[in-house]
Amino acid sequence: MSTTIAILSALPQEQGSLVHALQNPEKIIHAGRTFWRGTLHGHQVVIALSGIGKVAAATTATVLAEKFGATRIVFTGVAGGIGANVKVGDVVVARDYLQHDMDASPIVERWLVPGYPQIRMACDAALTEQLLAATRETVERDSHQIDWASLGMEAQHRPQVHAGLIVSGDRFVSTAQESDSLRLALESAGHAVLAVEMEGAAVAQVCADFGIAFAAVRTISDRADDGAHLDFLQFVETVASRYADHVVNAFLKSV
Repeated sequence: MSTTIAILSALPQEQGSLVHALQNPEKIIHAGRTFWRGTLHGHQVVIALSGIGKVAAATTATVLAEKFGATRIVFTGVAGGIGANVKVGDVVVARDYLQHDMDASPIVERWLVPGYPQIRMACDAALTEQLLAATRETVERDSHQIDWASLGMEAQHRPQVHAGLIVSGDRFVSTAQESDSLRLALESAGHAVLAVEMEGAAVAQVCADFGIAFAAVRTISDRADDGAHLDFLQFVETVASRYADHVVNAFLKSV
């Protein structure tokens, strides 16, 4: 029985040229979104944009599950780095997620989604290891070809690949004070966070509901601080789009 792998991103630039690479592409519009179904590296895939935010991401993931029968979902995009050793240009592969703006206390403890057993929702272990290997391969090869100086960084910048906790919330974290406060609150509760974005935890929750394997990779576009709004668009165009193409292609070749 054939299986479908869904490739999901929030923004077009985070998707690279994956749609153009599809064989036998079919355009399907549903729930206000455009889905592209076709074949890539021998796999039946569906490529979609979720839009920004947790609700938009959850809607898209639900459509991928119910209408397209996705058995695996991979999210590729950008994030703000808030872990102490996570720098602009690094790449983070998620091992698990939590919603940093979820707070139903005192009914349940902070960050726990009511009705779920744990605060952190795990990504699929096997899929994550495959995505991690593809990411390491891509970063090792591609980082030497990027003009880091044009982004205001050291010309010889060598990005690192991290794996661990990413958090999501319906807010673009864009000040050093907010970033530090979020990191300290999480770390004090035992959650060593690497990056923050606005969609992944919602997709993780939907995948848990439907029993779908989920993995996610995020390129660090900024430090989620006072310079975030200045760095974001240029970085997505220059670096994240390239990584999206190459990581996903390497991943699909390996599974």
